[in-house]
Amino acid sequence: MDRRTFAAVTTAALAYPAISTAAAGAKTRVAVIGHTGRGNFGHGLDTVWMRMPETQIVGVADANATGMEAAKKRLKTDAGFQDYRQMLKAIKPDVVAVCPRQPDQHRDMALAAIEAGAKGLYIEKPFCRTPAEADEILAAGKKHNTKLAVAHRNRYHPTLKTLDKLIADGALGKVLELRGRGKGDRRGGGEDLWVLGSHVLNLLHYFGGDPQTCSAVMRQDGRRVAKDDVREGNEALGLLAGNEVHARYEMKSGVVAYFDSIANDGTRNAGFGMQIVGSEGIVDINCDRHPLAYLVAGNPFKPGPTPRPWTPISSAGPAKPEPLQDLAETVSHHVGPARDLLASIRDNRDPLCGPKDAATTVEMICAVFDSHRRGSRAVALPLKFRGNALSQL
Repeated sequence: MDRRTFAAVTTAALAYPAISTAAAGAKTRVAVIGHTGRGNFGHGLDTVWMRMPETQIVGVADANATGMEAAKKRLKTDAGFQDYRQMLKAIKPDVVAVCPRQPDQHRDMALAAIEAGAKGLYIEKPFCRTPAEADEILAAGKKHNTKLAVAHRNRYHPTLKTLDKLIADGALGKVLELRGRGKGDRRGGGEDLWVLGSHVLNLLHYFGGDPQTCSAVMRQDGRRVAKDDVREGNEALGLLAGNEVHARYEMKSGVVAYFDSIANDGTRNAGFGMQIVGSEGIVDINCDRHPLAYLVAGNPFKPGPTPRPWTPISSAGPAKPEPLQDLAETVSHHVGPARDLLASIRDNRDPLCGPKDAATTVEMICAVFDSHRRGSRAVALPLKFRGNALSQL
């Protein structure tokens, strides 16, 4: 999907109700999969369907019996299951929400939902743990024509089309580089790369095009990560290492993109996001915040006689009031992405953050591990090694 199509579909998805994938007058039937104590129900991926009159939650699964009973009450459904496979077989939903934050469960849950005949899936990030797992999910989705969307909420934000126009109109001059950072909190390094960095890498991919190469270094307390530093990561992320990550990507557009994360970096999370650096200005994108972006006009390398303001950018443009009502609610609570998923089923197209986008994000993360274990040499993407390269240190 090109940028112009993205812009039109995003605005429509946020501003207008989507047409249901079910028969006229019927509601799209949604089943929810969570796992209390193992990633729970994500960040609102379960309750978004209650905000949409065109959808109905028809069942919930949670391997934790207490959590399942609580979810039944919260989601106002009588159909509760401890085995999500039993739920899928019994209910045969139109759409399945794969909610747990811990990605080690995503492959099995996604494949089960696809095989059960779901028309669409909405999956919490990180999408999965390795390119190999992504390969399996994408192949199954293609075989069954199941539409799959991943909950990188910023990717669905209508302000992105405004940023596209600013760049196309030359407001930033020549785009010189893309710079991204994680939150830089106690999780800085490998864990931050997965948990928060996946949002940033997803946006770097959007603005820069497909990544062609990655060169990276991982450090632990200032020294290069070695085999003895590798461990099973928190949040069931798989093998992890390092409290510092620095990565460089050559993108298809010709622009070079960077991602950095350092544990406890002192920024108080303010760096979480990315910057588009141009010869005549900078756009600063703040993940999961409102407004999403700011414009700092002028040559970033040349001091000026007066301070340069940070001008907020709405979906209408810099310094303009936001015309879309309840935008923060719609983006933060996944209503826009969920409606785009329904529209993608209806229109037989990929969602705005679809399987290839999600798989590329996973590939960019795992490329950091692969480059580091090869002495920080540049590795080509797609990766030849489809697992977690930290296992090869």
